[in-house]
Order: sequence, then structure tokens, then C-alpha cells
Amino acid sequence: MIGGKPGPATSQARTGSDAQAVRHLTVDESGAGQRLDNFLFRSLKGVPKTHVYRIIRSGEVRVNKGRAQAETRVEEGDLVRLPPMRVSARSTEVAPAAPAREFALLHEDDALLAVDKPCGVAVHGGSGVSFGVIEQLRSARPAARFLELVHRLDKETSGILLVAKKRSALTNLQEQFRERETGKVYLALVVGDWPDNKKVLDASLARYLVAGAADGKAEGERRVRVVAKDHPDAMRAVTLVRVVARTKLGDEALPLSLLAVTIKTGRTHQIRVHLASAGHPIAGDEKYGDFALNRALQKAGLKRMFLHAWRLRFTHPVSGETMKLQAVLPSELATLLDPAILTDIYASA
Repeated sequence: MIGGKPGPATSQARTGSDAQAVRHLTVDESGAGQRLDNFLFRSLKGVPKTHVYRIIRSGEVRVNKGRAQAETRVEEGDLVRLPPMRVSARSTEVAPAAPAREFALLHEDDALLAVDKPCGVAVHGGSGVSFGVIEQLRSARPAARFLELVHRLDKETSGILLVAKKRSALTNLQEQFRERETGKVYLALVVGDWPDNKKVLDASLARYLVAGAADGKAEGERRVRVVAKDHPDAMRAVTLVRVVARTKLGDEALPLSLLAVTIKTGRTHQIRVHLASAGHPIAGDEKYGDFALNRALQKAGLKRMFLHAWRLRFTHPVSGETMKLQAVLPSELATLLDPAILTDIYASA
């Protein structure tokens, strides 16, 4: 049981220098629909999140005997294999609670809430981040019996983020995302003049690790790149692009294109990598962008990546109503655009 007293399948790690043998966890109803990393965070009390991510990436964690990713959804009855692990006494100390924080609400009812996530805030803790939106929301709402992320946004991306308040709503909404029944539109400002005839980007993506620290002990950073469709790690990714406006920024009058980007698949860093591989990186993107131009853009007032989760369409998990949410551009991005462009954006259907 997640969150209750551990039974045989969820016995806790022993402390000190004593290492456990390989063991297995069986996903019960309370864990169904969760991401693998979140399932393990709740099951492995005292195990650092960085270690959980490490054993997932290395392939030592198996779901039904197969390799799985951190974002893999587990279902009731799934068998999760764990490698032997050591847990230091120090790591079993209770971590300080995330600071309580509410975020600007775009919608809330008994089944779900939609927040306008600011740039610079992770959606959840892990990989060097102590806490994110979901942990802060749980601290701000101690009476809430259930709060789970429906999907993710990059830390550097602002905009619409859905949180489920019921298990049934979480399962329903995640199924909509998996079956591509939702409509997600982002606003992205890219370097250069985007060709009007380039409307579909269909390039496979694969994740990889960049080199770690010189001592070889630190893990590398996760990145994504375009690969051939027959690459063993290839994941199909489809992005639709529409030019909203063209503008220039800074003393050098750099040409920039404001794009409405719709993703048909939800791959990690999909928009950022697709746009960069097309020769038009997102302005301010520190991972995949044009670093020299980013410095010029910073002088012109752009202090972050210009990527914003603008609109989201989905079916309400209880009422069946078509929900259409919109998050206006935050002020630090809106001030970079001509008022006429902003008027056109929000007047569009």
C-alpha cells in the first residue's frame, strides 16, 4: 500500500551499511496511473530522489520484466523490480516540507484544477530539485486528500498545468493525453524568419546524457536530439507550427518569429528540439538555443526562454464538457511584443 503500512511487497529499505537483495513491488489501486518515479518516491521512503532516478535511467528498475522510463505510467497489478540498495541512516531523516504556495488559478472544480505555472518553478521535486508545484500545492492544501500532476511542463516553460483532485479524474485525463485527444498550443518566439510553408515537423527524438563531471562520478545532464526513425531509441514526435507574427528585437533588430505550436506527441523537450533542429531555436533557450544571440536578447530584455503553454483543450472527466483554457503571456514576455501583436493573439479563435 502506498502511504500506509508496508506489506511484504512494499517492505522498506533497511538502514546503515546493510544492502537489500533484489525485491519486487506490486502496484495496488492507490498507485495505479502514477508515473514510475512518483510511485517509487512514495514506496522507497529514505531513498534519495537522485538515486531513484539513477536506477531508473540505468535500467535496473523493471516493470513487468521490461525497461521503463521515469514517466512510464504504472497500472494496478504491475510488478516493479528493484535492485539491491543501501540507505544511509542520514538519508532516512525526514526532509523538510515544501513551502506552502498557491498558484494563479485558471480553473478549479471538484475533479481538477488548472494553474498558471510561472517560469523557473519545476512541476515536481527530483533530479536536484527539492520540491516543485505539486509539493507546494500539497503543503498549501493539507486537507486535500488527493493532488496529482496530470502532465508536465519544463521548469523553464510557463503556462497551463493540470492537477487532478480525484484518482478517477487523473486516470481519465491521462488517458486523453496518451490517446492524443487533447489540444495543447504553445507560444514560442524563435530566432529568424520562420518559413510559412513549414507547418509540420515529424522527426524522431531520442534521449541521451551529456558528459558528467571530470571525476566521472557525477551523472550527465539529460538531453534530447533528433535521430533517424530506425534508431533503436527513436520516439516519433510530431509538431505543428503556425506563424502568428514577425518582429524584431534589440539594437541590432534581430528578426524573430512568434509561433503557435501544437504538439501531437508529448516527448521531453519536443518543441525545443524540433524548432532548433529546423534552424530556428527558441529565443532564450539555454540548452538548445543560439547562445551568442541569447546574450544579445538578454541585453534587449529577454531574461528567460520564450515558451509558454498558452491554450489547452480537453474533455472534462466528470461532466464530459469540452474545456478550453487559456493563459495569457506573463508580463516579462508580453512586454517584448508590440501591443498590436498581443491584441491579435488574444482576439484569435
